[in-house]
Amino acid sequence: MINDKIMTYLVLRFSTLGNVAMTVPVIASVSAMHPDDEFIVVAKKRLSAMYYGLSNVRFHEAEPPSIRSLVRLYRDLRQYSVDVVIDLQKVPCTWFLRVLFRLGGSRTYSVDYGRWTKHLITVCGFRLSKSLPTEFERYQAAFRKAGLESDDRFTALAVNEPARQAVMEQFGEKHGKWIGIAPFAKSRSNMLPYKVTKEVIARLSENADTRLFLFGAGQIECEMLRQWASVFPRTTSVAGRLPLEQELELMRRLDCMVCMDSANQHLSSLVGLRAISVWCATHPELGFMGWKQHKEDIVQLDRIACRPCTCHGTNTCRYRNFACRDINAEQIIKRIYE
Repeated sequence: MINDKIMTYLVLRFSTLGNVAMTVPVIASVSAMHPDDEFIVVAKKRLSAMYYGLSNVRFHEAEPPSIRSLVRLYRDLRQYSVDVVIDLQKVPCTWFLRVLFRLGGSRTYSVDYGRWTKHLITVCGFRLSKSLPTEFERYQAAFRKAGLESDDRFTALAVNEPARQAVMEQFGEKHGKWIGIAPFAKSRSNMLPYKVTKEVIARLSENADTRLFLFGAGQIECEMLRQWASVFPRTTSVAGRLPLEQELELMRRLDCMVCMDSANQHLSSLVGLRAISVWCATHPELGFMGWKQHKEDIVQLDRIACRPCTCHGTNTCRYRNFACRDINAEQIIKRIYE
């Protein structure tokens, strides 16, 4: 609120699941510190579950693929009488929307991703002398430009009771240790070899008091996880079976999640779940760790001199050996039980 005027802030983030998830802790904090103001989050459809329980945050579904649809979206968004636009993506489509809103009298601000610095590190080979600002810190800085302070108060989303009940009905009471495994990522460089993942599942499933849940998305992933679940005892694939709100509530019941540098790392952080994150070609010091994730829960090979060679992942390796993926099952299992 500025000068006692109730403000409406429009937040733009058209992107993938993991990137949108990283906005939640900051938006939750900002909205809690400014309870009289209204925040409209514009993102891809089906992601509204990540903002559940944030009373002054509204979700507007949108997937703008063309200039024409962006103009249509702008007309739709004008219904909110937007005072300030905060662009947390900074790509051509969000730049175009910012221009339209600025012409309409709204103030606009955008995030600084430090893309040039990241390019120097991943493409030109400059070495990291210290950790870069996290994505959360970059989002906080963008809100600060708009006069909105935030803090690190966020711990977890509010419990979605209908989703929690649905999860209880499907999977029953919890006994022993429940572990989630999300072995996939969008790029080959961000994933372990399948044989290593299968060894992790095989060894964990040998424990009679442990139940495993396999997470993933996409037709090929879902089929592969179903096959693995049919082979190993006390192992259930939930890939493609649950809406996002139920997936989050299932995660809330787990003891930990084994995941790659991918969306499930960030979804875990939204419900306060410990994430054992595996980093191959990417590197946590580029700023993409999960919210309040502990460095002790990171699994990576520090001795690989060419890391990081990418910010988000790649399907090629300049040395054609993907040495960064030579992480063994023992490293991961040891980290789980530490």
